[in-house]
Amino acid sequence: GHGSAVDWWTFGVFLHELLYGRTPFKGSGNRATLFNVVGQQLKFPDSPSTSFTSRDLIRGLLVKEPQNRLGVKRGAAEIKQHPFFEGVNWALIRCSTPPEIPRPVEAESPGKFGVVDTTGVGSASQRMVGEDMRSGGGKYLDFEFF
Repeated sequence: GHGSAVDWWTFGVFLHELLYGRTPFKGSGNRATLFNVVGQQLKFPDSPSTSFTSRDLIRGLLVKEPQNRLGVKRGAAEIKQHPFFEGVNWALIRCSTPPEIPRPVEAESPGKFGVVDTTGVGSASQRMVGEDMRSGGGKYLDFEFF
């Protein structure tokens, strides 16, 4: 298995993707991505504009040396105490209503969103953009997975 440091790294990559729409170390292929992870410093895109606390949290989660990564010493408590989460009542988080709830989007016609080649993904070779390819239900615009 792996230690919690890998999980916190993954959380940092996830947050980066949520805020910027792309992974922080993406290369042209797996080998290039690995090179970027190992050899490149974390850089934040100029756009969209994000808060210092969000960048600081991601920076702490994407520290290359696992023993120095945010969350490794005290676990989730260390992450929850980061200024990015100021104002979050963790004790009541499961009872809270999220500030934004995504709504499924129904495509009116195949031409509305276009068709993408998904060879190797699922049983069909082409599906509508936005179609949930794993279950066939719940359509969301611009949703990608790999």
